[in-house]
Amino acid sequence: MGASRERAGLPGEAPAAAEGGPRPMVMLVLVTLGFALNFWAWALLSPLGPRFKESLHLSSFEQALLVAVPVVVGSLGRIPVGALTDRFGGRIMLPVVSAVTIVPVLYLGLAGHSSLAELLAGGFFLGVGGTAFAVGVPFVNAWFPPERRGLAIGVFGAGMGGTAISALTTVRMVDRWGEATPFVVTAVVLAVYAVVAVVVLREAPGRAVPQEPLARRLAATARLGVTWQAAALYAVAFGGYVAFSVYLPTYLKTEYGLTQVDAANRMAGFVLLAVVMRPVGGWLSDRLGPVRVMVVSLVATAVFALVQAPAPVLLPLGTIAFLGMAAALGVGSGATFALVAQAAPANRVGAVTGVVGAAGGLGGFVPPLVMGSIYGSLGSYAVGLVLLAVVAGAAALFTATVVRRAAIPQQSGEPDIAPPIIGQGPPHARDVDEPHGVPRMTNEDGVAEDAAAGRKEQS
Repeated sequence: MGASRERAGLPGEAPAAAEGGPRPMVMLVLVTLGFALNFWAWALLSPLGPRFKESLHLSSFEQALLVAVPVVVGSLGRIPVGALTDRFGGRIMLPVVSAVTIVPVLYLGLAGHSSLAELLAGGFFLGVGGTAFAVGVPFVNAWFPPERRGLAIGVFGAGMGGTAISALTTVRMVDRWGEATPFVVTAVVLAVYAVVAVVVLREAPGRAVPQEPLARRLAATARLGVTWQAAALYAVAFGGYVAFSVYLPTYLKTEYGLTQVDAANRMAGFVLLAVVMRPVGGWLSDRLGPVRVMVVSLVATAVFALVQAPAPVLLPLGTIAFLGMAAALGVGSGATFALVAQAAPANRVGAVTGVVGAAGGLGGFVPPLVMGSIYGSLGSYAVGLVLLAVVAGAAALFTATVVRRAAIPQQSGEPDIAPPIIGQGPPHARDVDEPHGVPRMTNEDGVAEDAAAGRKEQS
């Protein structure tokens, strides 16, 4: 049965899932570390945004653009990187992404920080670090069985805490040792990790490798309903997290008059709480279903955004509002990829992850620009936070209706041999042979494949 499922790429199945022992955990820890280090590099410009604004006399919009460029590049880059990971595997792709990220990190630290144009150019290529997410999800997915994937991918997602490393260390290192220091340190750490990853990382046994061309795989991925439903949800959940992780220091400095160091510390607290709650979101999704978890997290996000909109006193109400949003967005991010792990075909998890991850990153690209523009025009951030509440509320309604109807099998609590694709028909439409309970799948040629016997008959 395993070989047939590998060929068919049934959703929710991975031939390596049956393998026990410590090795899956070793792979999970190592790939999570790589994700965190690449996100550390990806977020290097954010804590320095206020400093560059003052030294280069940037407008609010230009400062927002500076921290948003790596986000959008890292987001869009996840689409091809995810598809390439399906083909070549995480053992190759993660060291490559880590090594390539070293180049813009060194450029920004040693040469490219004296003008906005140089910073934008370096930030553009710094976005490569953000694509590491699309490498890790399919890699982890192949190592764990369906009933453990929500938690495993949630643990991997905690690697987004690399942004907290940047928040806690970048400004301090610049103040103590000079502007190049955090960039050089990050580059050295990435180089060491790339070497370790090449030596230690291994692909899951029997990993399903797609053979069709990249364009055809991406087109097939675009026809999966789960791709766009999860993308919409992740744009809100992870997009909200990214937006605050890059713009919160500016918001706190402008709205409450905090020092740069104090604002960066509070942003780090926001990031760390979201990081801790992401595995919790995956764990809850394994037990309660991702749809239920998503609805609650999105409603909570809307409520806390409305609380913060009038800029209440920072202690305690403002702090509670931001920490509440951090927890809710972290849980929602974990639940989104629990949904992907359940519903995406095994040999397309990377491609689906690329599209969904891109949506999340783009969701984080827009709000800083909107917040900067709104504040520049109105002198207040209230409208931006109200817009976040409206979007989160609409996403909760979408999840409770459209996504819930599509994901009923996952929410029923019944055993699921291979979770169904959310969406319509071919390619990879699937039904069940009722007398035997055997999953069957229709491929692009209209041929039904029996997953148990590997036999084919004309549909």
